[in-house]
Amino acid sequence: METVEIQTGAKPDAAVIWLHGLGADGHDFEPIVPELRLPGTLQLRFVFPHAPVRPVTLNQGMRMRAWYDILRLDGGAEDDAGIRASQGLVETLIAAEVKKGVKPARIVLAGFSQGGAIALQTALRHSAPLAGVLALSTYLPLHARLKEEINEANHKTPIFMAHGQYDDVIPLARAEQSRKILAGAGYDVQWKTYPMPHSVCAEEIADIASFLVKVL
Repeated sequence: METVEIQTGAKPDAAVIWLHGLGADGHDFEPIVPELRLPGTLQLRFVFPHAPVRPVTLNQGMRMRAWYDILRLDGGAEDDAGIRASQGLVETLIAAEVKKGVKPARIVLAGFSQGGAIALQTALRHSAPLAGVLALSTYLPLHARLKEEINEANHKTPIFMAHGQYDDVIPLARAEQSRKILAGAGYDVQWKTYPMPHSVCAEEIADIASFLVKVL
């Protein structure tokens, strides 16, 4: 996959694979790296991949970067095949980091909106323990299949879920439902809401930084 990569040190021993939202690209969250103000002792490689270009049903079939097709906004029918295909793409990114010498337990999967859905989808099914998951302004996809597909290797992986109280793209109630499903399945979920729409705010960035320092 084509990616944008930023290293915070000469020899990173940890990685954050960060997936953008619908219609954006890998450059979307590139500016967040200096805003996190991470300690210099934490040497990371941020990997921002570009999603494939595909038609999106909800947007009248327009072609754009998307991790999967969106059929409707109400949480009904989901693009099972597309979600699982992107899960496979993220697995290749994890494998690439492992090949570079980064242990899975030093890898965080992060994502915003659609990207956050894929981060959750992949992390909960990955065969080796990961450091953590950042699920921002998103929801849990294919939740009806979760219990039969989870991998115990990541049952204790910490999850940071954050959402805007005024999100008009993915309603707060849908995110809260996902949080409850994860908590009910025994996952360690840190849940935060902020007075913002479908976006990211300064307070959230500070909380993301604290989470990364804690898990890495």
